[in-house]
Amino acid sequence: MNDALLRLRIWLTAADPRARGERGASLVEYALLVALIAVVCVIAIQFLGQEAESSFSSTGSGLAGN
Repeated sequence: MNDALLRLRIWLTAADPRARGERGASLVEYALLVALIAVVCVIAIQFLGQEAESSFSSTGSGLAGN
């Protein structure tokens, strides 16, 4: 387990532009991170929207039946 964590640490350090002295890539990395967060948010909102619509529909059907 420690060997895998050490490999992960080395890989992350090698991928870090600050560790290599490259600063220009930071903006691109931040932009990709923001884009990934936006995609996850859109997917979550779509999923929750469908769940909310289903819940409201069943509640409305129950009220209309009474």
